[in-house]
Amino acid sequence: MVIYPAIDIFDGKAVRLERGDYSRMTVYNDDPVSVAHGFKEAGAKAAHIVDLEGARDGRPANFGTIERIARESGLEIQVGGGIRTAGTIEEYLGVGVARVILGTAAVAAHGFLPEMARTFGDAIAVSADLRDGYVAIKGWTELSDQSALAFCRAVEDIGVRTLICTDISKDGLLEGTNMELYRTLRQELSIALIASGGITALGEIMALSALGMDGAILGKALYTGNIDLSEALRNAT
Repeated sequence: MVIYPAIDIFDGKAVRLERGDYSRMTVYNDDPVSVAHGFKEAGAKAAHIVDLEGARDGRPANFGTIERIARESGLEIQVGGGIRTAGTIEEYLGVGVARVILGTAAVAAHGFLPEMARTFGDAIAVSADLRDGYVAIKGWTELSDQSALAFCRAVEDIGVRTLICTDISKDGLLEGTNMELYRTLRQELSIALIASGGITALGEIMALSALGMDGAILGKALYTGNIDLSEALRNAT
């Protein structure tokens, strides 16, 4: 199981939200590039980057910072937030990003996801950000009419190879992740699954690995010291 330490970027800073609420934001570092270097030094091979302003506003707002991380960190980078055109995908891939994550565009833009999956293949992932059983969009600020499992099945049927699933109600609270959600998804889907949201302890990392998850995203627990990244990497098999 691949561990993806996360950097959420807002106004050029590394921050974390609680339950996706922009009014409940904590700034952890003024230099996200240095955070990425720290992940690399701890032994990480990959990282998960989100442009929070991009996710909310529908267009990249921190492209320069993310480009520096991709070019300088030595990490395999997956990026989400405001990626809603083929041109934006090409720009990110052109600066060394390994994979781009489609969220709002995958839900709201009819025909966009199948076309991007055909065009870019493994370089496309989809983020299913879930609240109250439905998929949230626009930086988690709105709920779509897409139910969670139906959306995930549709993504798999389109041919997307990687799905990132987040229970928004757990995100940023350090209260544990939704293990039952991932158990259900793993039983129902054959697509590569990455768990995100609320992972707080090493035991959860080991449990997700035992479920057969392909990846896990670690956010606030790294910044608060609840989880040591080097130890998490050693326990992800």
